[in-house]
Amino acid sequence: MIVAMDEDGYIGLGNDLPWKLSSDLSRFKKLTEGDGFNAVVMGRKTWDSLPESFQPLPERLNIVMSRNTGWDNEDAENALYPGRAIEIAYADGCEECWIIGGAQIYEMFLEHVNEIHVTTVHTSESGSITFPYWNRDNWIEEKVEETEIDERNEFRTTYSIWKLQ
Repeated sequence: MIVAMDEDGYIGLGNDLPWKLSSDLSRFKKLTEGDGFNAVVMGRKTWDSLPESFQPLPERLNIVMSRNTGWDNEDAENALYPGRAIEIAYADGCEECWIIGGAQIYEMFLEHVNEIHVTTVHTSESGSITFPYWNRDNWIEEKVEETEIDERNEFRTTYSIWKLQ
């Protein structure tokens, strides 16, 4: 699972990201593409929010979760529930399966993941959609990188990997 959120847990503003963070987008691309063949699992609203030039996200199997069983797109697989998304990813030979949002998809998968890559954006109340409640008592945080405000990033960020104990 991979997510960017502000200090209050906001992850989205309408159907968009609330911030411009080029370094975080570069990290997202590097991690989700990886060294092999990986999958990204997202909700239909997240898919719809992607610029057309990034539908599908290149070099990754795109799996879109939608309650609409009639949803169909030649550039993505469709899954109705989390187990099916995982089945599709591994049946297609994916090495890693990244859960990339939105809020409902994160909530569906939270109890099934053992690692969450979190970029904390050092601002608050910047969105309208929040990451679901997550009890961090059984998780260990490893801080990996901090970035400062610059021409590519409008806010300071901290990138951490949280691992289930």
